Amino acid sequence: MMVPVRCFTCGNVVGEHWEEFKARAREGDEDPAEVLDELGVDRACCRRMLVSHKDLVDIVSPYQ
Repeated sequence: MMVPVRCFTCGNVVGEHWEEFKARAREGDEDPAEVLDELGVDRACCRRMLVSHKDLVDIVSPYQ
C-alpha cells in the first residue's frame, strides 16, 4: 500500500502502480525507468514519487 495515493505536484493517481513497480523494480532485476515506461508513468514528478517512496506501512505496523 502506498501512502499518499496521489502525486504531490500534479495530483495524478500513482498509488495504483506501486505494488507492480515495487515487485518488478525494487525486488526484481528490472530497470526502474523501463518499468515506469511500461506502466505508463510519463510525468517526471510522478516518476520521482514512485522512485523515492519508502514503504513505511511495514515498519509502522509490523503485526499484520
